[in-house]
Amino acid sequence: MISIFLPAPIVGVLSFTVLLTVLTAHFLVILPVVLLKAAIPKASVRLALGDTLIRIADHWVNTNKIVYRLFFPLEWNVEVSGELDRRKSYLLICNHQSWLDIMVLFDQFHGKVPFPRFFLKEQLKYVPIIGTACWGMDFPFMKRHSREAIAANPELAQDDLETTRRSCEIFRKRPATVVNFLEGTRFTEAKRLARQSPYRNLLRPKAGGMSFALNAMGDQFEGLIDVTIAYEPTPWAILWSFMRGEQLQVQVHINVRPLPQHLLAGDYASDAAFRHEFQTWVNQLWTQKDGRLDRMQPRPRPQIYPAPNG
Repeated sequence: MISIFLPAPIVGVLSFTVLLTVLTAHFLVILPVVLLKAAIPKASVRLALGDTLIRIADHWVNTNKIVYRLFFPLEWNVEVSGELDRRKSYLLICNHQSWLDIMVLFDQFHGKVPFPRFFLKEQLKYVPIIGTACWGMDFPFMKRHSREAIAANPELAQDDLETTRRSCEIFRKRPATVVNFLEGTRFTEAKRLARQSPYRNLLRPKAGGMSFALNAMGDQFEGLIDVTIAYEPTPWAILWSFMRGEQLQVQVHINVRPLPQHLLAGDYASDAAFRHEFQTWVNQLWTQKDGRLDRMQPRPRPQIYPAPNG
């Protein structure tokens, strides 16, 4: 392992440079395929080109895995409950502490489930490199209106849902793993306190976003993959700590759960009873995850706030 023989700052610079080079090289291969896909209207050809892009992305993930193991003496402590099938579609939820979470998910689920896609905001479609690659690989882009706009014009909620359903239509022909970070942003203790989260290790989950995803694609999902990730304490940003070779053990808990069928469809925005039932289910998942993180990464327990109501 390279990190054994070199100082951590040098390891960080080297590993970052190598991973950036790998990303750039794969994007240069992806770009002409994306442009070709954009230029050809025939659905069957676009589907085949999308499959080609996923194979290139799979190669990128596999190359990253080799780089991680070349640079770092990593010990993956992974616990899996349930069965996974790469021929089936899944909704994946996970706690969110760092950009490293995305790298860990790609690494641990490579070859075990369909290539992960993330629900992205419509605006990201126009971001250079990221938007181009994600559009080519059929990531679902969500064109969501604000709560205030929906309150003024309730028809906008249905418009958002139909837009997302259309963007996910490709997954009826090809399975996918759709990833949703329910916290909506990366966890920090400062955010936890500022938002008065009732959890010790998590921010409040955004149940509405998950309900929106299930309403759009629920009948396509085989189940829910509930992932919990814990890292070693570090004075650095978690990703930089990993690049320096200091995250020697990454803990990952994977629980494959059935989805409650009665919660796959419902009007979260307007139906108060459905919204309460859905929030209760999500809060139960989050309470279990919070306790699991306590066991995975023991820490002093700060002040606990009252139970969430949304």
